[in-house]
Order: sequence, then C-alpha cells, then structure tokens
Amino acid sequence: MTPLAPLAPLTAPRNPWRAEFQATLTLALPIVLTQLAQIGIRAADTIFMGRLGTAELAAGALGGNFYFVMYLFGLGVIVSVSALAARAQGAGDVDEVRRFVRQGFWVATAIGVPFAVILWQIETILLLLGQTSANSALAEEYIHMMVWGYVPSLWMVSLRSFVSALSRPRSVLLVTLVGVVVNAFGDYALMFGNFGFPALGLAGAGVSSSFVNIMMLFMLFAYVVRDKDFRRYAILSRLWRPDWARFMEVFRIGLPIGATLLFEVGLFFTASVLMGLISTEQLAAHQIAMQCISVMFMIPLGFAQAATIRVGLAAGANNRLAVGRAGWTSILLGGTFMVAASYVFWFHPLPIIHLFLGARVAGSPNVVNLAVLLLAVAAVFQIADGLQILASGALRGLKDTRTPMLFAVFGYWVIGFPVSVMLAFPLGLEGVGVWSGLATGLVIVACLMIWRFHNWERIPGGIALAQP
Repeated sequence: MTPLAPLAPLTAPRNPWRAEFQATLTLALPIVLTQLAQIGIRAADTIFMGRLGTAELAAGALGGNFYFVMYLFGLGVIVSVSALAARAQGAGDVDEVRRFVRQGFWVATAIGVPFAVILWQIETILLLLGQTSANSALAEEYIHMMVWGYVPSLWMVSLRSFVSALSRPRSVLLVTLVGVVVNAFGDYALMFGNFGFPALGLAGAGVSSSFVNIMMLFMLFAYVVRDKDFRRYAILSRLWRPDWARFMEVFRIGLPIGATLLFEVGLFFTASVLMGLISTEQLAAHQIAMQCISVMFMIPLGFAQAATIRVGLAAGANNRLAVGRAGWTSILLGGTFMVAASYVFWFHPLPIIHLFLGARVAGSPNVVNLAVLLLAVAAVFQIADGLQILASGALRGLKDTRTPMLFAVFGYWVIGFPVSVMLAFPLGLEGVGVWSGLATGLVIVACLMIWRFHNWERIPGGIALAQP
C-alpha cells in the first residue's frame, strides 16, 4: 500500500524557506477557515442570544463557556492524533496512521461520555460557583440541548486530524461551512419561532448546534469512505477492536495538550465567573469581548495545527533542518495575522459590538462602554495568545507536551489568576482588572513557549534527529 505523499516537499533544493512558507500556507489556510467556521457556529448562537436579551446573553455566556472548557480539553487530547499520524505519514508507515486514527475514536468516546454527564449537571455547578439561580436555570436550558452533540464533536476532531495529517484539509472546510449555514438557519428558526417552528429561546440554540455537530460528522465520514485515497487507509476497519498500546499513546501525548488548553480556557471561564460576581452588565460585556477573541484565536490555532503536522512530517522523515523551518514559519505567519486582529480591536471596536447587540445598543450604554475597554485590553494580549499556541503547536509535532503544560499552570494560575483577582476587587478595576490579569498570564506563557521551541534540540530526552 502506497501512502499519500506530503502536500509539498519538506525541503527544496533552491529556496527551502520559500517552499516551507508555501506549504504551510496551503495547509494552514483551509484549517484556519475551518476553525473560523467552527467558532462561527458558537458566534451565531451568541449573536442571536444578544437579541433575546441581556439576561439570555449572560446565561448563554456562563453555559457556553463551561461547555467550551469541556470541549477544548477533549479536543486537546484527541488532536494528538494529528501529530502521531503525521509522524507515521512522514515515515511512510500507513498502518500506524490507521491505528492512531481509530484509537482517536476510542479516546473520544472514553472522554466524551463522562464529560457529557458532568455537563448535564450545569445548573448545580453554576449555583455552587455563586451564580444567580436565574442565570443558572437559563444556562441549563441551553446546555441540556448542546450536550447531545458533545461526543459526535469529539469524533469529528479525530476524523479532522486524519484528513489534515494527510494534507487534505479542504474537505473539512466545506463540511464546516455547510454546518455554519445550517446552524444559523436553525438558530433563527428555533430560538424565535420562525418558519413555523416553536420558539425555544436558548434551548433552540442548543438543539441547532447539536444537530449540526452530528450532521457534520456523518458528512465527513461519507467523504472519507468514498474518496479513493482516504479509502485505502481503511480507518473504519475493525473499529470495534481495541489497540491498547496506541490508545495509551494517544492519551500519553494528548493529556498534557488537553490539560494545557484546560488551564488556559479554565482561566477564561473563571474570569466569566468573576465577571458574574461583579454584575450582569459586566458579564454581558465580557461575553461580547470573549466571543471576539475566541474567533480571532482560531487563526493561530489553525496555524498551530499546521505547525504540528509540518513539524511532525519533518521529524518522521528524520530531517532536523526542516523541523526548525516548519516551526518558525508557522509562528511568523500566525503571529502576523494576530497583529492585524489587534489593530481591528483597538481602532474599530464599535462596529463589532453593534454586531452583537443590534438595536439594543442604544439601551445598553454601560455594556457598550465596558466592551470597548475590554476589547482594548484584548488587542494587547491577542498577540501573546497567538504566539503561545503557535509555539505549543510546533512542540506537539515533536511530542513535547508535558513541559508546555507546566508552563501553562505557572503562567495562568500562579500569575494570571491572582493578578486578575487583585486588580478586580481590592484595587477596584473590576472587569478591566480581570482582563489585565489574563493578559499578564498570557504574556508569560508566550515567552516560555517561544523559549522552549528555540531550544528544542536541547530538550532532555527529546527527539534525536540526524543531520540531513
């Protein structure tokens, strides 16, 4: 069986850096667009929630952010499949590619089922965190419908990792774009009772999102099964058979990735809780700004996934020089995009805020003013947030995930969280103080991640590659 060739050579005889830039852009842009489309599903939910009212927007923020924490942890664990499959592909080992992808489905199920049970208890959890009974009850309406799409969304991550590791991400983009359109239609119909459907409010957004997650999974499965190149990998063959060695390898590499994302996103969820303790208006402004940075974060996240694949292919091919080129190219390209995003947040915040509040802008001056301030802070730390995930993605291609996890613990929770609390409450800066603490943690983690990749050849117990 002949494996699919990488999308572009890892080196080029005349200008290897130009070849790497082209290869990275060709691979990364469809992944970035897919990530933007994926977050667009959540953004559509938030936009329509804002039109239901401030209370619904705030409750949706609480429930949606908690769900997002659970989802990103699962995504982090399972995205290790892309690194493992890329290394196997770079070494020309088709059987290993197939085995790791299949065990990705097993890991997705092992994580998804217990986490779905936790999500079902969302109202109790939010009450224990000091949130109001009204906000907690509304959040439960939303999440009880969202939870049905949780396991399918994790299966989709494993399938996406397989397609991307073989440098064919455009199919995932097309499927996700269909999902965005269907979800927007579903939100409009089910949240407000249009086209003869019942008006379900927040629950309607959850129903629409779950349906779309399941639909996209089946669409991508159908494509992979029918495509002649993918069909040769037979990823569904003997799917019911466990492969404990590779199951544990996915967990071993993926758990630190999931934990790293959990520490970061958990900090942002904690920030939502802190904002809820301040006021509903602060929480609503926080949700608008959070949704904006979540959308922009998809750009470096997509380049980070490309970095994982390109670095993994280079490491699998035992090419030391190509490892460095692949990592630094992705960091440079992704970082440039984040500078552009920061410019928009700093100089043009009002059109963004109007998008979320619509006709309610005039009646919500406090929310608007708070959102403008938060987007100004976001403009500063977006660059650091992008750089840390880009460097982390490059390190994943080398299967270096444990130390980056420790960096995240230190930067986000030893530094970022205490600074947020101190600035928000004792010093009286409220929401701006919370976000300034987040920025502090992100800058520290970014510096540590960049330093780690810069010194990757000296990592104790790291990958030993031969000089080409």
